[in-house]
Amino acid sequence: MTNWKSNASKPVMDEGLQYHIRCKQGDVEKYVLLPGDPDRVDMIGEEWTESRKIANYREHRTFSGKIGEVGITACSTGAGGGSTASAFEELAALGGDTFLRVGTTAAIQEHINPGDVIISSGAVRHDGTSQFYVDDRYPASAHYEATAALVEAAERLGYTYHVGVSCSTASWYCGQGRTGFKGYEQSFFKEKVQDLNKAGVLNFEMEAATIFTLAGLYGLRAGSVCTVVANRIRDEFSYGGVEKSIRVANLAVQILAEWDELKKDRQKDYWFPSMAEKDPALNG
Repeated sequence: MTNWKSNASKPVMDEGLQYHIRCKQGDVEKYVLLPGDPDRVDMIGEEWTESRKIANYREHRTFSGKIGEVGITACSTGAGGGSTASAFEELAALGGDTFLRVGTTAAIQEHINPGDVIISSGAVRHDGTSQFYVDDRYPASAHYEATAALVEAAERLGYTYHVGVSCSTASWYCGQGRTGFKGYEQSFFKEKVQDLNKAGVLNFEMEAATIFTLAGLYGLRAGSVCTVVANRIRDEFSYGGVEKSIRVANLAVQILAEWDELKKDRQKDYWFPSMAEKDPALNG
């Protein structure tokens, strides 16, 4: 669609299509996986029982389907907080409730190896986006249920994993302590990796802080799992293994769905009838 009109405060296209992700009501399931790379959406969908392409616009490629009997959606965010926030806003508006970031990452602790999996319990907010939603002292924390499900999935799959705080940056180069074009750098670039290492931060990535902050503000659930492709302390880069984080995230969705059903059952067990239900005469 090249010509259409809407209000400017919340642009919505014909049939309720969301502006950035080009999805409408009924396209998005409760459980949503958020890879950065659009190509990973196809990889994620290959593990589902059934999948269908919903939309492919800009950096946002969206599939929905089922894994077992559980409805699931995957939508790519692109790199960084800005495009991630746009996708998150629109996916939440269409019914997304539980969001799991799926991707790759660089470790900044010496003992973490390429091929390991990192599950983020929280994130340092250097993402350049969440600061425009709330005071920067507000924590970017993963939801405890999402984190527990990701850990359970990694355990079942037998993967080596680490749980801890990540650092989400707005820049892959200078924002992660690398030099820019023609060796450009500021003095504080040189200390960033070591300072975060000393603080016990596990890794660099670019989206978790945005996802965690927005989920916290909106009362939604979020988690993050990434495969390590580099170790900045040892200056090693070994790309591969993204299928590990994909498998962990897909399994975690199934685990969360099981837990959600159990919670519904428990709520039924603790249900108490109202006075009107006890005495039909009170209904008039």
